[in-house]
Formats: sequence, C-alpha cells, structure tokens
Amino acid sequence: MTKRIIKTSRAPVPVASYSQAVQAGNLVFCSGQIPLDPETKALVEGGIAAQTVRVLENLGAVLAEVGLDHGDIVKCTVFLASMADFPEFDAAYAPFFPEGAPARATVAVAGLPRGARIEIDAIAMLRT
Repeated sequence: MTKRIIKTSRAPVPVASYSQAVQAGNLVFCSGQIPLDPETKALVEGGIAAQTVRVLENLGAVLAEVGLDHGDIVKCTVFLASMADFPEFDAAYAPFFPEGAPARATVAVAGLPRGARIEIDAIAMLRT
C-alpha cells in the first residue's frame, strides 16, 4: 500500500508538524481542522456555528484535492472546548451530510490551538 501526502492552498496550512491529509490505500485521513480562514489565517469571528461551518469548509477543501466531498467521510472526531456548544454545533454540522451523517465521536477538551472552540478530524473513503 502506498502513502500519499495531500495538501491544498484552499485550506489553512498546518500550524505544526503534520499534513493536511494522508491517503493510504482507499482511505484519506484528514488532520484536525480548526476554524482558520485559509486566506487571512485568522480564527473566524462568531460563535460555535460559524466556527463549525469554517472547519467543515476547510475539511471539504482538503477532500476536494482528491476528488472527494463530505459525503465520502466515514468517521469524524469532534473536539469541543465546551459541551455547552454541542446543540448549536450539531445544528451547523448536520446540513453538511444530507445523505446521512458519518460515524462520529464528540469530546470536550481543555483547550484547542489558537483559542478555537472546535476542531474536527475525519476519515474518508475513496470512491470505487
């Protein structure tokens, strides 16, 4: 099985030592995205809903680099700075998966890079 590093300028560049995504066989492992605007590199303004949308747009840009979209995601892990944000996060998340949501784990964490309120990583499967 070969490994391929995935990168795109349409999503924020990594803020540390990791790749935006790695393809291994028919799976694409997307690193956690925080709500950074890829052009300004600034954290998006607004609450958890705005940050959730930006994170999912960033993941979508990474997936598009290999011809995939949100519908190809099979698993997400969501990290929230506060579980109090869960209902609003979920309402912003759901429209990205009209055909059915992937498996998901959601956990509260003590902190996220750059003061973000959310981070999401994903695993997607190539279309056969």
